[in-house]
Amino acid sequence: MTDTDVIIVGGGLNGPVLALALAQAGQRVTVIDALAEPLRADPEFDGRAYALALTSQRLLDALGLWEHLQDQAQPMLEIKVTDGHAGQGPSPFFLHFDHAEIEEGPMGFMVEDRYLRRALLRALAAEDRITAHGGQPVTAQQADPGRVRVTLADGAQITGRLLVGCDGRSSGTAARAGIRRSGWDYGQTALVCAISHERPHDGTAHQFFMPPGPLAILPLTGNRSSIVWSETHAAAEAINALAESDYLDVLRPRFGDFLGEIALAGTRFTYPLGLSLAQSFVAERLALVGDAAHGIHPLAGQGLNAGLRDVAALAETLADAARRGEDIGAGPVLARYQQWRRFDTATLALATDAFNRLFSNDNPLLRLGRDIGMGLVNAAPALRRGFIREAAGLTGDLPRLMQGKPL
Repeated sequence: MTDTDVIIVGGGLNGPVLALALAQAGQRVTVIDALAEPLRADPEFDGRAYALALTSQRLLDALGLWEHLQDQAQPMLEIKVTDGHAGQGPSPFFLHFDHAEIEEGPMGFMVEDRYLRRALLRALAAEDRITAHGGQPVTAQQADPGRVRVTLADGAQITGRLLVGCDGRSSGTAARAGIRRSGWDYGQTALVCAISHERPHDGTAHQFFMPPGPLAILPLTGNRSSIVWSETHAAAEAINALAESDYLDVLRPRFGDFLGEIALAGTRFTYPLGLSLAQSFVAERLALVGDAAHGIHPLAGQGLNAGLRDVAALAETLADAARRGEDIGAGPVLARYQQWRRFDTATLALATDAFNRLFSNDNPLLRLGRDIGMGLVNAAPALRRGFIREAAGLTGDLPRLMQGKPL
């Protein structure tokens, strides 16, 4: 006997989405998060937002979440990729992706963190098969025959048939299972904020590559955009310590004046950038999802989307196994999940790593090569369409939820 079917450690984004998917497929789920719920439900805008690929939007819609988010979601209709130096304008070679070149609709949507988290918390509370524990971190875990047991900081113990780690790059779940990680530091720190601007963005996302690192300008609802801006560790620390007006003075030459005057909206924060891959996505009665399994560079905006694809793949694997009468925590079941996701995520991680290394430098030969390459891709409709479908998440072996189908 177990207290629950699936224990999920991590109540950020991937964990609650997985909990809802599994509960709707008939599983009993317990979600454990070290943060208390009031902290996760904070309604204030702190500048964080996510680029959801079209297939991630389909997943949220299939789970009944999108109706609570669509009014706050900004469609991404175009993506423009350029290369250059701060204050000197972009190279004449560029990539331009337009959603009109595919039939499915917008390439994705920008959704603010505060709306997504609150929608998830409301959905968890409304689902009878889900039990949530907040404010009590996991201190120990043990895989026993037929079940797994976790111990919380207050001494309480919970048993289940499967433990899922959704607890980020520093996953305690993975560490306690003895799963090692491979990766490296990029020597870059991301400065993240939101800005308001005079002119409309028209649903266009911009990615401007500069030698220290890329600058992403991602459209939010209204005349606002989310900024993810990479600099060297030392430069980012110095910039983030500046007063608001001085911070904007550093940003303006990089941002340009195409949206008119800009001002900060929400708070500023930073996080170091690196590549981090778990050497295995599964262990005895354990699976890893999202950043607990793979942490990649944010330049393509695919971090959360890759995590949600893990969620959809794991939920489908477990739902199908349960229908066949299999033990959902058994090794052969978890091996199917790992086989589905590990190669794809490793390929994505290495692709973003290579792209960042190619563009985050000022080597004249590399600059010439990448600019010509962007120009050639932009001039080839078939190649351009392939990149658009990749950005929308429409390639590869899509789980049913990411096709908008029920489990």
